[in-house]
Amino acid sequence: MKFYKRTIRDVPIAGKTVLVRVDYNVPLTDDGKVGDDFRIRASLPTIKHLLKDGCKLVLMAHLGRPEGIDPKFSLEPAAQRLAELLGEPVRFVDKTTGEKVRMAIKRAPKRSVTVIENLRFNEGEKKNSEEFAKQLAKDSGAQYFVQDAFGNAHREDASMAAITLCLPSVAGLLLEKEYTSISSAMKHPERPLVAVMGGAKVSDKIAVIDEFVKVADRIVIGGAMANTFLAYKGVNVGASKVESDQTETLDKIYADAEKKVGKENVDEFLVLPMDVAVGKLPDETKHRKSVMLADISADDMCLDIGDATAEKFADIVAHAKTVVWNGTLGYAEASAFAKGSEVLAEAMTSHGQDSIVGGGDTADFVLHWDKKKGDSFNHVSTGGGASLQLMAGEKLPGIEHLLDA
Repeated sequence: MKFYKRTIRDVPIAGKTVLVRVDYNVPLTDDGKVGDDFRIRASLPTIKHLLKDGCKLVLMAHLGRPEGIDPKFSLEPAAQRLAELLGEPVRFVDKTTGEKVRMAIKRAPKRSVTVIENLRFNEGEKKNSEEFAKQLAKDSGAQYFVQDAFGNAHREDASMAAITLCLPSVAGLLLEKEYTSISSAMKHPERPLVAVMGGAKVSDKIAVIDEFVKVADRIVIGGAMANTFLAYKGVNVGASKVESDQTETLDKIYADAEKKVGKENVDEFLVLPMDVAVGKLPDETKHRKSVMLADISADDMCLDIGDATAEKFADIVAHAKTVVWNGTLGYAEASAFAKGSEVLAEAMTSHGQDSIVGGGDTADFVLHWDKKKGDSFNHVSTGGGASLQLMAGEKLPGIEHLLDA
């Protein structure tokens, strides 16, 4: 799919000062180091491309949800990790705007990287303040703005929207790759297209499920979400969490599925678990027992798909040409209940199909599972909410505001 916005390849950016929005909202360890550098690594192609063009880079990002200025949410650890990954110096300024920022950028060499402090230390960021955006543009001395923070592209923040009124604004390479990978899988997939839906709640993913009912050849459903589907179908799911207020939503999903494939084929199109792995309480997660649906007892919690279901899902995925996966298939934080997700990940990476992994918990899971840190899949998204919105066919402010191609 062709990207419909201009990118850093389409403008005369060489040798310029460039303000780049990256997504460095990364977990930090107790001793203040970066716990997972996936998002920082994902930003490297854009940064290296701009450095190769002799640009002076000013990187901005947010981290966490600080209430005002809070040192424990400083971006300094992310700047240090970036320097290690780049193998060259990265300057860090502990302010977002003002004299200190202006002077640091002025003194930085022509080809260099400077990271400014957490955008959310300034209340103008979340308010999409034009005043704050103007200040960022002025103090950075930038001639271009590059949007590369896909993980935040669904938000109407100052660094997503207002900033584009102040500077000519184009996409970075990560933003372009995220858009084209996800949109191609949804709009022009090699078929059969199989959607794998997991995670906790149906309510979080209604728009995406609706879209998959339209575009997928099959949908397999696991995770805590499957409990709500099973309960809707009359299965007793014991002590499992169920969203009892989703009946109307599920009525519509099944009605749309029937329209598409016929009543007799619905259960082959929307594939639910035939067995589940149960435990007694979420904190008693060492003991896994696979049981058929009829054998779920009143105090059982369904914490993963069962062994027979894992095998069936793997077989469906093995025969697909495109697989889009969003949401783990069980309580994957506990190794005993990560088995369904592991079997699926293995099937997705063993048969040469186009494999797209949505961000958030699913990305966290595959990055820890995969010895190649996610490279075994065609695309692992850096965005949770943004990837869901894009899959659902919704527009993202962080992309919409950029210059058209």
